[in-house]
Amino acid sequence: MRPLTYAASFLSLTGLVNAQYFSAGWTPGQAVPSQTPSPAHVPHSPSTPATQHGPGKMSFLDNLVTVGPLGALSSLIGLNITGTPSATWDERIPLITDENYAEMIVNETLTPEEEKERVWFLIITVTAGQPEGVSKFVDQVFDATYNYTLEKGELPHVRFGRIDYLNVTSITTKWSVWSAPYLVVLKDRGQTLRFYKAGQIRLTDEILHQFLKEEGWGIKEPWKSIYGPGGEREYILDYLAQFLSIVYGALVRVPKWLMYMMSGGFATFFINFLHKPSPPQSAAKPAPKPVSAPAAPEHTVSSSATDTPQKGSTKRRGKK
Repeated sequence: MRPLTYAASFLSLTGLVNAQYFSAGWTPGQAVPSQTPSPAHVPHSPSTPATQHGPGKMSFLDNLVTVGPLGALSSLIGLNITGTPSATWDERIPLITDENYAEMIVNETLTPEEEKERVWFLIITVTAGQPEGVSKFVDQVFDATYNYTLEKGELPHVRFGRIDYLNVTSITTKWSVWSAPYLVVLKDRGQTLRFYKAGQIRLTDEILHQFLKEEGWGIKEPWKSIYGPGGEREYILDYLAQFLSIVYGALVRVPKWLMYMMSGGFATFFINFLHKPSPPQSAAKPAPKPVSAPAAPEHTVSSSATDTPQKGSTKRRGKK
């Protein structure tokens, strides 16, 4: 029985050994990597490696209050001063901003034939502010459609782009878009726009690919408005977009933690002002009654009334 016990112990130890020398990618003479992940834990990666948009560098003040003891203390009391969370996006899909919109779309270098066929398929996303909302699902389907289109090798005239709703002002104002997510089919250098809410199209990569391939977007009429592209009052939204861009450019310079404190203080002051009790009203004093003159006695009035006719009658008797 003792040899069987030794054999069982040896087999149990062999399960802990990482057999690096029998991997498919190893050849004789090649240096053995110091650490190789187990094949069971290696995630499936796409054929084309994609880099992703990551969070940018924080300023000194933001870093001071969002990390360390102060950040931990704020999380305990329920105060979020970490700012808007950054979403990770595929960098192969260009990020359209207020700064590069004209260069990438409006002034894109195209031949007349290419300009006629060019279609931009855009997504307006709010995943940066709602990491677990509907926008995240739409983002995933949008990325899957992009990868599916690359695998098929079709639709060379279609370009994909992503717009971060929380990081643009001019584009969404000119398009009169005040919520997200949206899917946008753009043609004619931004003069022809079609908007689709998340629930208006079945969101799968194959269906969206077929939607672009068969130009199913042509069934819907493009957005036409006097305030839209080519409208009589387009300049109104242009001026509004410029004004809001200036305001946004000034606000983003304020540290996020200071913005939260200022907005919270203003909201508290405004609520207290609305709920301020009215001042107590003093009791109204009764108005003094006018003093009336005393009434004359009845016997005086009656005597005067009876004396007058008597005098008249006496005079008449004397005349006779």
